[in-house]
Amino acid sequence: MLTNLSIKNYALIESLSVGFKDELSIITGETGAGKSILLGALSLVLGKRADSSALKNTKNKCIIEAQFSISNYLLEPFFEENDLDFENETIIRREILPNGKSRAFINDTPTTLQVLQTLSQKLIDIHSQHQTLQLSDVSFQFQILDALSNNSTKIESYKRGLVVYNQLLKELNELKKSQEFAKEQYEYNLYLVDELSSANLEIDEQQIIEQSLDKLNNIEEIKLNLSEAQSVAFNDEVGLKALLNSITNNLNEIAPYSNEYKNLYERILSIKIEFDDIASEIENANEIIDFDASELQKLNDRLQLIYNLQKKHTVNTIAELLILQEELLVKVDAVENSSVIISKKEAEIKNVSEKIDTLAKTIFKQREKAIPILKNKLENLLVNLGMENTRFQFNITHSNQYFLNGKDQLQLLISANKGTNFGALKKVASGGELSRIMLSVKSILSEYLKLPTIIFDEIDTGVSGEVSQKMAEIMKDMSSNMQVITITHLPQIAAKGKQHYKVYKQDIENNIVTKLRKLSENERITEIAEMLGGKNITTTAIEHAKQLLN
Repeated sequence: MLTNLSIKNYALIESLSVGFKDELSIITGETGAGKSILLGALSLVLGKRADSSALKNTKNKCIIEAQFSISNYLLEPFFEENDLDFENETIIRREILPNGKSRAFINDTPTTLQVLQTLSQKLIDIHSQHQTLQLSDVSFQFQILDALSNNSTKIESYKRGLVVYNQLLKELNELKKSQEFAKEQYEYNLYLVDELSSANLEIDEQQIIEQSLDKLNNIEEIKLNLSEAQSVAFNDEVGLKALLNSITNNLNEIAPYSNEYKNLYERILSIKIEFDDIASEIENANEIIDFDASELQKLNDRLQLIYNLQKKHTVNTIAELLILQEELLVKVDAVENSSVIISKKEAEIKNVSEKIDTLAKTIFKQREKAIPILKNKLENLLVNLGMENTRFQFNITHSNQYFLNGKDQLQLLISANKGTNFGALKKVASGGELSRIMLSVKSILSEYLKLPTIIFDEIDTGVSGEVSQKMAEIMKDMSSNMQVITITHLPQIAAKGKQHYKVYKQDIENNIVTKLRKLSENERITEIAEMLGGKNITTTAIEHAKQLLN
């Protein structure tokens, strides 16, 4: 619940700080005294956007702090999820700088307006005068019905399923579009795949072919040099083979005389063996080398095919051609197997839709059960508010269409008088009747939603006399379960409060400022007497005020 509100440099407020307690608190004051300013300041703390026009002194920043006691409202997970420090006495602070920029803090940790707004929905419900129009809003009507139906968990599950369902539908549509495009490209891609496949490309083939062609194109030079090398190796008199044999024999003769000669012999013998092997390979190479025109043409044709494919696909290597071949094959397979892929996606969609359909049906049945309960509660409350002939009609149907909160369509009709037909709420009910209906709705919701605090801003507009007395009793009953703060012009409602605050203007050195203070018992009597009879307070008004308070 709201335990303290501190405001500095906002609108007509220089500085004020006020503490609030549980049960029913009343705020009164003359028209224009600044009651709406208090709500404006509180709304900033709860996440409303702001600018520098709200500053009283444009040279200084505006600071608004609200303290909430939240130990009993299971908000620890929210704080943990948003990296905030949880405190039983949580302080929300909003600062508006002279340049119009603003900052928000929760327990001194900087936060965003979105987080602030989400938290505020869990802490406080501010009912302003224009909110009676919500009664005609179908989403608000569902909110009332779902509170009684205990549907919140099921609706959250349904919403998560609906997100998945819509995502799968999007993926299916994109898949069908891509398949249409792929089909248009299928014949050409298939031709490219066949062309690359029939080429039977191998990863190192290009390098091998280029080397083979280099050899064939220079065969005369190779033959000449191999022949000369063979001649130098095998000449009977001066060939290297004969010379090495002679050196080997010489060193072999003296090897037994010392280790030095033995080492020399072993080394030359090693050279001779290696050279004999090389000379043999030179001889073999010279014998087998031959110019083959058909082989040259075959290799040139193969290399030209590779070059043509590389140019066609704007790549430089066979490796890139093979990668492209795989990519094209995937595209061709996707088209050839498109019906399988689409069927699989449709099966996923069917599976998810069946689950959310089941949830939606459960939500519908819970709503159907809750309608007579809600109808009876509303009508019984309105009997005490001077609307004893009011009847409600809830028409709910289960459709095939997916909505954000289920698959139901709801129509709320009202008959305010005997013998009159049911009609739309906004056409049948007057402003005062709408206020009484809204109070009844809020009273019912307070039993189910368990909000810490609700603030009524002149919900008593358009009512008076005994009806206002009944409205006050409803608010007092509500305050046994939650903190209720009511801004009112009616003495009957003001008298029901456990504590009473007055908003007033004060002229301080030609500077008009708004003040707020808690009234003592005697001040309450005077305030209520003034609300009853005006500025000229009579003894009768004082006695009447005392009777109301007692």
